Amino acid sequence: MRPFPKIHDWYIGRVVLSTVLLTWAVLIGMDAIVSGLLNEMSDVGTGNYDAMAAATNVAFTMPRRAYMLFPNAAVIGVLLGLGQLAASSELTVLRAVGLSRRRISVSVILALTVLTALMVVNGETLAPWGQRRADTLKAAAKSKDVIVAQYSGLWAREGDIFLNAQTGMERSEGDRQWLQLNDVRLFELASDGRLVSITHAGSAEHREGEWLLRDVQRTRFDAKSVTRTEANEERWASKLDAAALAANTRDLWRPRYMTAANLRDGIEYRRRNGLESSEFEEHYWYRWFYPLNVLVLCLLAVPFAFGSLRSGGAGKRLFLGIVFSLGFWLVQTQFVRMAGVFKFDYRVAYLLPAAIMLGLTLWMFKRKSG
Repeated sequence: MRPFPKIHDWYIGRVVLSTVLLTWAVLIGMDAIVSGLLNEMSDVGTGNYDAMAAATNVAFTMPRRAYMLFPNAAVIGVLLGLGQLAASSELTVLRAVGLSRRRISVSVILALTVLTALMVVNGETLAPWGQRRADTLKAAAKSKDVIVAQYSGLWAREGDIFLNAQTGMERSEGDRQWLQLNDVRLFELASDGRLVSITHAGSAEHREGEWLLRDVQRTRFDAKSVTRTEANEERWASKLDAAALAANTRDLWRPRYMTAANLRDGIEYRRRNGLESSEFEEHYWYRWFYPLNVLVLCLLAVPFAFGSLRSGGAGKRLFLGIVFSLGFWLVQTQFVRMAGVFKFDYRVAYLLPAAIMLGLTLWMFKRKSG
């Protein structure tokens, strides 16, 4: 019995991977310049944030950009690669030696599975790490009193008091909006560097120019004693810049840039505390359906290589790739938004468009076989 994969799998895979990688490189480069570097230049000059820091920031985000752009690059690359084989009549030769359309599709999927698996790993490791490093670098350069630490949350300073918050969000009720930080600790130091007190608050809300601390526990260190006090609520008349904290809160806890494990923890935390978790659920299930979306999109592109693309040019193939990738994401995005509004399972919202596309692919195969 001949080994699997066979020689035609290697040949088709090599052609498809070369076009996918080339398309991917072009998309990443354009995105890094247009939505990355040019966008960061608007912040250059704020604090110590200079052009070199902006370039470093964009460099750290490259793994995340590669992850986000890979599905589009894959479908466009598959169309270009198979179109190249069709234009040179190589697909006709492969069909003549007995390869069916489905078998050629398997060769394409085998090649893309490797890259898809690498992107899944990247999405859980390098991409969130790089984005966190980029956010930390930017926050530290723009403000000397606020910094985003990779593992210990948000840090800020006012005089001799250091604030640390593990999570945070911007909340609203009617016309009112405020910043809420959760699991907050305040470290008060004396002028000689001695620790004076540690205050722990379940939450801190910035309202009307001051902070409202809830579920407060304070430990004060005197020369020869330690005292502990508790209070349900306490006001802290601080001039700490809530706008700067809010900006860095958005950077630190953006669900779309978290790992699946962090998203799962965020969902559990919000459910325990009666908070809205739909945004975290949306991005959590997106991670799980990411490889399925990529492979379904690329399968949908395969039937066109046996029809009109044989006589079409690269521009036509590129146009169709963009249309199908954008169309699929638009349909799926609408289903996901509906899941958030009507409160049905996000797994249904991600699975249904993929199933529709897969059914359309099978129908197109049968139609072209007829």
